Amino acid sequence: MLNKTIVKLAIPLAVGALALTGCGSDSGSDGAVKIAFQGPLSGDNVALGENMQNGVKLAIQQANAKGDLDFELEYVAGDDQGLPDKATAAAQKIIDDEGVVAVVGPAFSGPTNTSSPLYAESGLVTVSPSATNPLLTDKENGFTSFLRGVPNDNQQGAGMATYYAKKLQAKKVYLIDDKTDYGVGLATVAEKGLKDAGIEVVKKSVPQKTPDYSATAKDVVNSKADALIYAGYYQDLAPFAKKLKDAGYKGAGISGDGSNDAKFVELAGDASENWFLTCPCTDATVEAGTKKFAEDYQKEFGRAPGTYSAEAYDITNMIIEEVKKSGADVEREALRDALAKASYKGLTKTFEFGENGEFKGTDVYLYQVKGGKIGYQGNINELAG
Repeated sequence: MLNKTIVKLAIPLAVGALALTGCGSDSGSDGAVKIAFQGPLSGDNVALGENMQNGVKLAIQQANAKGDLDFELEYVAGDDQGLPDKATAAAQKIIDDEGVVAVVGPAFSGPTNTSSPLYAESGLVTVSPSATNPLLTDKENGFTSFLRGVPNDNQQGAGMATYYAKKLQAKKVYLIDDKTDYGVGLATVAEKGLKDAGIEVVKKSVPQKTPDYSATAKDVVNSKADALIYAGYYQDLAPFAKKLKDAGYKGAGISGDGSNDAKFVELAGDASENWFLTCPCTDATVEAGTKKFAEDYQKEFGRAPGTYSAEAYDITNMIIEEVKKSGADVEREALRDALAKASYKGLTKTFEFGENGEFKGTDVYLYQVKGGKIGYQGNINELAG
């Protein structure tokens, strides 16, 4: 969720702090084995972070309740607000807690980019259920502790392009990114797929928190584009969708996993109707394999699981399974290496990692807003024909 800005970063102050805390990983003084989550737990895109945090919490609660562990599991929260400039502090706080043996996340691509050098230095493994920028697994970055638990935007952007070309037979697409690592990465892949399919593309970058989307909405209408892609997050897509509706836009609209949340519908109201949303994640309330999880989640948190809730749950259970093999004294580096080689059949899919921590898998799914609800459609490439 999530260009050329993905490069190995030098953060001397943070790395210096690591020298003081060391790269150790033994459980804390209370004896608990801790699993952290890093993502937006406050700020504009908090709903996406809470979806994943709840999945992590549920997995930990259920594992403790079984009573077959020789140790107690504990959850640790790392709030980066979904912002790169908040990510290093969130990561450092997690790293400094010696009881933390693994991290689910970071959730967004920008924060993953800025905090991954710290995690690599400390040997603390991070398994992201949602950071999809393809360049995060570039070997030159040196993100040796990063594992991606989801297909990247090479799959999601290509799926968007394929659906527009084959299913909707679009002739001209207006493509907008929000200037984030996630948005630019997704838009870059989508643009290539559209052009390869012979579709005319009009491309524009509109930064997050733009005060008024009226001018951009008018540009879209005046361009005569018959379809639109917005590569960004729901907090900005919602006001943009409203302005598109006001401007009289009648074409198709599609956005990615950063917008695939009920908050988009809540904030955009009627303007969200008929929007397509993609995600390399399934709907836990629909798929047979995740029905029990969805029921447990609803009971525990009083709401249905959201985008990446089930994937975060699976990744946490994968981590727990590997910890059980070594016990409470598992070393951070050893756990990182074990997870990189592991194969885990979760509720949503089988988790395996290839070169540089890239996820082995390509499935992307399509959703559409109908009647004020996000409805699951199925595998986007199969739907495209």
